[in-house]
Amino acid sequence: MDVNLVLRSTRVITPEGTRPASIAVSGGTIAAVLPYEAEVPAGARLEDVGDDVVLPGLVDTHVHVNDPGRTEWEGFWTATRAAAAGGITTLLDMPLNSLPPTTTVENLRVKQEVARAKAHVDVGFWGGALPDNVKDLRPLHDAGVFGFKCFLSPSGVEEFPELDQERLATSLAEISGFDGLMIVHAEDPHHLAAAPQRPGGAYADFLASRPRDAENTAIENLIDQARRLNARVHVLHLSSSDALPVIAAAKAEGVKITVESCPHFLTLTAEEIPDGATEFKCCPPIREAVNQDALWRGLADGTIDCIVSDHSPSTADLKTPDFASAWGGISSLQLGLPAIWTEARRRGFDLTDVVRWMSEGPARLAGLTRKGAIEAGRDADFAVLAPEATFTVDPANLQHRNRITAYAGKTLHGVVTSTWLRGERIADDGTLAEPSGRLLERNN
Repeated sequence: MDVNLVLRSTRVITPEGTRPASIAVSGGTIAAVLPYEAEVPAGARLEDVGDDVVLPGLVDTHVHVNDPGRTEWEGFWTATRAAAAGGITTLLDMPLNSLPPTTTVENLRVKQEVARAKAHVDVGFWGGALPDNVKDLRPLHDAGVFGFKCFLSPSGVEEFPELDQERLATSLAEISGFDGLMIVHAEDPHHLAAAPQRPGGAYADFLASRPRDAENTAIENLIDQARRLNARVHVLHLSSSDALPVIAAAKAEGVKITVESCPHFLTLTAEEIPDGATEFKCCPPIREAVNQDALWRGLADGTIDCIVSDHSPSTADLKTPDFASAWGGISSLQLGLPAIWTEARRRGFDLTDVVRWMSEGPARLAGLTRKGAIEAGRDADFAVLAPEATFTVDPANLQHRNRITAYAGKTLHGVVTSTWLRGERIADDGTLAEPSGRLLERNN
């Protein structure tokens, strides 16, 4: 192959470990990972990033872009700019909060058309599983969605109702028939209904309204269904560490279950959230420090497979000081890598762990075989990170549409100095290139 770019660093994270290397790129694909001092092929451009670390571009499989329909909340232009600025080169868009939701092939085509010219990074789509769209699941699968999201409790938007256990079984049976993947917001509605519901600004009251038992019971029920139907399931945004032993046992038994958690559960704690600070509200909620410690142990032992953002933005007026009525969602696309790296390094992990959780793991979940690693044959997608550098989060410097963040004022380690998509630099010290992302389909 004709090599047109060589990206060189003293620290390149590959499947074999971190080492000095020169990455040869041809036509947007990694042609070879060469020794550091390898001769640059004739006609190729050398980009030497010195001691900055070259990671495979991050893959974020949990992003609410909300476009079209609620574009005042977010959109493909702004969300993908935030992704690129944060070292993310691939994202998968959730099927709800946009109008229409991605619950039919026709609605999928609407979303794809809106995204096509606005994507700064590669974008794929999840489908949605609703009580009344079982007939649409196979057509959506054939049209290239990466799997199907469902809620087991109210989603917060009326156009995306939840599945009860009977309808969950019906949808799972349909999806398992073509070896599809169901991704699940797992909170049990009965436990939520029984929990105390106190409006107001007290975070402790909000936390009590979304108890761990709601997650634990929903996950146990999901495991039972997956076991019975031999279905592939994925638990979204795990916040309750109590569920980890049940999940680990199910995995050991052979149940086809994977699990994600999110930067906010792994870096923020209930104890630090001021009353009225609804920029911290999400569902399930940020829990106590002791719970967070257990989630990190679940990452270390492999019970938790990946870390993704659950970027779920809204307009500022929806973040009222009342935790009961405020929109639940945390915007973190641009900040996930430094937030996780800051906490990971404090706990004794290294960047190879971060790559496993934030690039390799999500790529494997979605079946994105060209993403997630720096090795020959993969897309030439890279995040270049200055891991020892620090910065203080200023919402004015964020790229997502509504610059609300739970990380405002926090000092984080790890500055993304550039991001590369198929061998082209799409972000460079905060400057974003014109959109060049592609729309992705499953197994394509």
